[in-house]
Amino acid sequence: MTLASQWRSVRLCVAFDQMNVLVQNEAVMSMTATVVDFVETDRFESLHVAPIRVLRGETETGALFLGDPAVDDEISEGMVGRSRELRQVLEQIEMVAPTDATVLICGETGTGKELIARAVHNRSGRRTHPYVKCNLAAIPTGLLESELFGHEKGAFTSAVSQRVGRFELANRGTIFLDEIGEAPLELQPKLLRVLQEREFERLGSSRTLHTDARLVAATNVDLPGMVEAKRFRADLYYRLNVFPIHVPPLRERPEDIPLLVRYFARDCARRMNRRITWVPAAAMDALVGYSWPGNIRELQNLIERAVIRSAGERLEVPVSEIDEGIGAAKPSGSTGTLEDAERAHILVTLKATRWTLSGPHGAAKRLGINRSTLQFRMKKLGIERPPLAR
Repeated sequence: MTLASQWRSVRLCVAFDQMNVLVQNEAVMSMTATVVDFVETDRFESLHVAPIRVLRGETETGALFLGDPAVDDEISEGMVGRSRELRQVLEQIEMVAPTDATVLICGETGTGKELIARAVHNRSGRRTHPYVKCNLAAIPTGLLESELFGHEKGAFTSAVSQRVGRFELANRGTIFLDEIGEAPLELQPKLLRVLQEREFERLGSSRTLHTDARLVAATNVDLPGMVEAKRFRADLYYRLNVFPIHVPPLRERPEDIPLLVRYFARDCARRMNRRITWVPAAAMDALVGYSWPGNIRELQNLIERAVIRSAGERLEVPVSEIDEGIGAAKPSGSTGTLEDAERAHILVTLKATRWTLSGPHGAAKRLGINRSTLQFRMKKLGIERPPLAR
């Protein structure tokens, strides 16, 4: 008998013993055949899913055991999962990383685009050199050119000293420009030049500098649509789109959700000094069935909240919150297109915020996108502010 077979036999005997000692009725004993079938599956071995769980007098079927922290998760470069979609992304990283090609990472917010950018750097020949990142949406437009290309002392009123820009810092390494769709039109020609010619000037200087930085960019907006709307230069888009990598949303790889839940629950429990050992089956069903508009970031935040709420070994997942999300995401009788669903979701958010687009309580913040992105989506979907809301 192999080691795996012996382990299955031990787990099966324990399950049967618990059933015989704690409960003696025909309804439970009729589960025997189901238990045997389930224990023999590979899924049981890989995900630590138990057919029966007895804890403090309760019987829990289909629970997910978090397992030994020493057990290796399916993790590569910080990305957890074993789905076909994730494997395709990892294969693309392996192909492009050894080259110096520009990479454009496309995907919804919260899908882990920055992890992919760092993986490209870590698996390249530039990994011993700087990895410099810059979120274009987080920097005021007036300061963005100085941030990327640097400035000389006295270049503008507050330039009291010389500043080295991000492209200069990333020489011989990698520069990651997140939210590339937020680059203002007046800055885009300079980005195109540094990509094509590898040269630029600091603000307030006529001396041309050279950089050997590899560019990895990311976006969660429709760049071809922005090109069509004249909000993004076509030549810059084609120069960025040398090797595109599409990151699938979490709803397209539900088989990775149990692995992510286990990973985040272990990590949060360790940081908070909690002991969480299992997840109820009903909670896991709700997690897998949810559409996750915020993707992995939303799942991570929910698991952290669940760990905070958990007093014992059981992970107390707020299932009611998930069910409400499912109800909002799937209105009864809705058979419209994805564009219809997006339009309806944006309208609901706009009405809830009284058509306030920006700010900490604005619609853009609630939707997890930038104000300019929201305005672009509203224009494309034909959403106009009603007269009374102006």
